[in-house]
Amino acid sequence: MATVAVTDDTFEADVLKSDKPVLVDFWAIWCGPCKQIGPALEQISDELSGSLTVAKVDIDDSPMTPTKMGVRGVPTLMLFKGGEVVAMKAGAMPKSKIVEWLAEQGVS
Repeated sequence: MATVAVTDDTFEADVLKSDKPVLVDFWAIWCGPCKQIGPALEQISDELSGSLTVAKVDIDDSPMTPTKMGVRGVPTLMLFKGGEVVAMKAGAMPKSKIVEWLAEQGVS
């Protein structure tokens, strides 16, 4: 399963009302570090498709959601469970660190 593009209009249904954890990547097309972690997030989406949804919110196309969520920079990763943010990381990191961080949150 590939990453899911989420917008201001679909955020509630796709993320907050999801029945499984959702890793949301707040990103922008002009952001170099966002492009760096993109392939890793695609791989994680495939590898953990049974237990995790990976969603991407383009902050330029959907500015209301990142503002509401307090996103100050990109990339910002937020893990949602049951409609709540349970963990957050800002900045690019290698795939291994993202997987390790998710495991610490009980997603593997």
